[in-house]
Order: sequence, then C-alpha cells, then structure tokens
Amino acid sequence: MVVLGDRLGLDGFFRISYKLNEKVSPFGWTDFNGRWRRAGPAVSVPALRLDRPVALVGLMGAGKSSVGRRLAAALGVPFRDSDDEVELAAGQSVSDIFTSLGEPAFREGERRVIARLLDDPPHILATGGGAFVNEQTRQLIKDKAISVWLKADIEVLARRVGRKDTRPLLRDKDPRKVLQGLAEVRNPIYAQSDIVVETGDTPHQASVDAVLKALSAWHEARKP
Repeated sequence: MVVLGDRLGLDGFFRISYKLNEKVSPFGWTDFNGRWRRAGPAVSVPALRLDRPVALVGLMGAGKSSVGRRLAAALGVPFRDSDDEVELAAGQSVSDIFTSLGEPAFREGERRVIARLLDDPPHILATGGGAFVNEQTRQLIKDKAISVWLKADIEVLARRVGRKDTRPLLRDKDPRKVLQGLAEVRNPIYAQSDIVVETGDTPHQASVDAVLKALSAWHEARKP
C-alpha cells in the first residue's frame, strides 16, 4: 500500500518517491507528511508499456529478485537477475568468483553482463547490491533503463539476509554491522535512482504495487 508519494523537479528530470506503510489497518490508514489520514478508494494504475528495461537496485535483502519476478509478471515482460546471468557466463557461483578472482574482477564481469542485458527489449532487471555503486555500471543504467531503488530499514534487511549463508560480503560477519556499513556508503549513490520505493516488513506484493504506481507516475511526468 502506497502511503507517501512526492514528485520533485531535479535538473529537468522528475524524481518519484514512494513509501510503504508498515502499519496498514483494515481501514486503510495512510501516513502523509507526518499526519495520519484515512485512505480513499484504491487508485488503479493505468496499463504500462515499458520503452526500456527497469533496473532494481538496493542493498542485499531488499527483495530485488522476489519483487522483480512479481513485477515482471504484472507487466508481462521477462525477468532477469544479473547475479544469475553472471554465474551463467562465468560457469561458477558469485561466491566462488569472489573467492577465486576477487571483487574487482566480479564487478567488471557484472558490468559487461549488465551492459548486454540492457540492450535487450524491455524487461525487469534485478541487479546485485554493488552494481549501481560502480560508476560505469551506474551510467549504463542511467542511460538505458529506469532505475528503482528498493529501500528498506537495516533491521528488516538483516533479518532477511540472515536466512542465507551464500552472500560473500557477509561470510563470517555480523549481517547488521555489514549492512550498516554498506548503507552509509551506498545509500547516497542509490539515491540517484529515478524512483525510490521505501519498503517495510510487508508482503512483496505491496512493494510491487508501489513500484507499479511509481512507474506510472514517472511515465506521466515525462509526457510533453
């Protein structure tokens, strides 16, 4: 459920920001500009026809793959995961690439894979947590895609990533401390995305709905 939306002019472009409410009641209360109001009837989102890929960015655990698959299904376009594509191209897992070749080599391979994917017809692309941080990769995404930052609180992310032990950056470390450190460095860069969707500890479908509404607003803002 979308509870906060704003549109800000920025150097001739529009930045769309949406926030999800973690305390949704059956009565549909919404938080707008710090005040609680009863929500009106649900707003339908016009059918979207993408003219370019949509790249989901954000920290690990933000739900890029889970939300991305559902978003692709809702829009009737393919779904791609850059980590999966890197593993397919390299013939080994992301974890093994980090171990055997190091992160710089992985980022270079990731950049090449994303560059190839962004030349494909419109689709939903879930990127790795560090992809948008790489300057060259970020510029590729800015030039060829609509970037969407799925932003979540550290506590939510830590709970999610704690369920898996396959993430190289978390190996033998405290997930919360690692995520906090990553957020301090990466969040200002993620903030350069075209769209920001703040998600809570809610079902992924709520994030999908928020992204759909934000994409619709983004397209409307670009109309002459």
